[in-house]
Amino acid sequence: MRNIWTIAKREYDLYFISPVAYVVAFLFLTIVGLIFGINIIALTLNQFGFAPAPDPRIVTGPMAFLMLLAIPALTMRLLADEVRMGTMELLLTAPVRDHELVVGKWLGAFLFMLTLIAASLVFPMMMNQVSDPGIDQMLMLSGYLGVILLAAAFLALGVGISAIFSNQIAAFFTTTVIFVVLWWLIGAPANIIPGGAEVFRYLDMSAHFYNSFNEGRITLAGISYYLSLTVLGLVIGTTAIETRRWR
Repeated sequence: MRNIWTIAKREYDLYFISPVAYVVAFLFLTIVGLIFGINIIALTLNQFGFAPAPDPRIVTGPMAFLMLLAIPALTMRLLADEVRMGTMELLLTAPVRDHELVVGKWLGAFLFMLTLIAASLVFPMMMNQVSDPGIDQMLMLSGYLGVILLAAAFLALGVGISAIFSNQIAAFFTTTVIFVVLWWLIGAPANIIPGGAEVFRYLDMSAHFYNSFNEGRITLAGISYYLSLTVLGLVIGTTAIETRRWR
């Protein structure tokens, strides 16, 4: 556990000197802020009966989608860059187990993502002040839990893919393609193929978020789905590192 925390702290600190991380953080919070601002204007118009009052979903919904685009940029270098720079060999000879390296890298990225998610809490807090009688607190908690679980799964898959490649760009595009498949495409056959439709619906990453967590419903199926993807990503990363060790 000590090794995991040491690696995680190092990776977390590195994000604050990384231009890519600053760009991702700026765009992430700016776009969420713009959507929030537009809805606050709509709330003002609601005084005259033109628009419904906003709720936390105007923050959590866009955040989930933006992570689909942002996380590949945050994870592409985590292990692929170690291979490219030749430092992977040093890590493999260090007294660090393969799973500790992978989990530590994931945890550092997860803590950075949690920092951005925590920063976004300012928007629901402001919304709670301008809405009467205030926003639905349980809806906000459910939505943010979904965002956190989604971030954990996305980051684990990104770390796992990064461990396979030695090129950051290849890791970025492969991660993005897999995210797009899980988010948009994998659930499509459920509307076409009668048999096995439930399997495709269960594998639909966006459905678990938008139809459950973002609607205030915390389900065991949704939690187990995101945790399973998180474990899968970490196992893929550990297996890739073990394969490099024995080459």
